[in-house]
Amino acid sequence: QVQLVESGGDLVQTGGSLRLSCAASGSIFSINAMGWYRRAPGKQRELVATIYSGGSTNYADSVKGRFTISRDNAENTVYLQMNSLKPEDTAVYYCNARLRRWAGALVQDYWGQGTQVTVSP
Repeated sequence: QVQLVESGGDLVQTGGSLRLSCAASGSIFSINAMGWYRRAPGKQRELVATIYSGGSTNYADSVKGRFTISRDNAENTVYLQMNSLKPEDTAVYYCNARLRRWAGALVQDYWGQGTQVTVSP
């Protein structure tokens, strides 16, 4: 089994900062990419940021320049530093890992349970 455990969600004022963490554990052979998605009330889930095993990153336009994704490969942990938060960043944030559980296995997506980020006006 594979588990993704998120932490760091909270209530913060506009302009504030939060740091989300997500640790992957279990039977993992390799992780191709880890990332963060979010779902705001009444909206579809959207990609926030992704970091690949080589270190390259990808961000949604709405968070570029404000959010930074980083990764500790040795600990299978991904972080999302969120600065200059806005009310429109309010959402449940989900961690994603795209990984193989053993050599030769198909790459599969795994998800965390979600952590609530609320930004007050």
